[in-house]
Amino acid sequence: MSAIQLIVGLANPGKEYVDTRHNAGAWFVEEVAQEANASLKLDKKYHGLYGFAKLHQAACHLLIPTTFMNLSGQSVKACASYHNLSPDSILVAHDDIDLPTGVIKLKFDGGDGGHNGLKDIIRHLHTKQFYRLRIGVGRPAQGEDVADYVLHNPSKAERKLIDENIIRAQSVLPFLFAGEMQKAMQALHTET
Repeated sequence: MSAIQLIVGLANPGKEYVDTRHNAGAWFVEEVAQEANASLKLDKKYHGLYGFAKLHQAACHLLIPTTFMNLSGQSVKACASYHNLSPDSILVAHDDIDLPTGVIKLKFDGGDGGHNGLKDIIRHLHTKQFYRLRIGVGRPAQGEDVADYVLHNPSKAERKLIDENIIRAQSVLPFLFAGEMQKAMQALHTET
């Protein structure tokens, strides 16, 4: 298994989206950057906010696309191509309505689950074989529009739960950087 060399946090650009559920992936990357004392700066060649983190005796590229969600692949492809990174060394952090709020799961490969950001990344990379950090934001109520739900802020209690688990997910970074994915999954998927 490849070690993770690029962590991407999916988001929509603009102040109105910063605290919405759809930006949960960006929250993860921002937390990694903060832990590594790395800054994320706009880099036009990557169509996103880019930083380089040194953490746990490893180095890693960080990226938050500044394209809209459904164009995320353009940003990921640009960064991966420039640094000659294989798809299996990429971790994409994203919101997931199929997981309860705050639950975080790591997986490799698979479909897009109806997520437009993942759909575009798969299209640009020509493969589904990359890692995903699925950040649970819960399901909308029966009859509530999914797009409307993910483009709204979680409640204070939901955000606290998501943030606590994003911090907990940081603990598996040493495994991810070492290519020890089974250990990372075991640690992350075991309730504490």
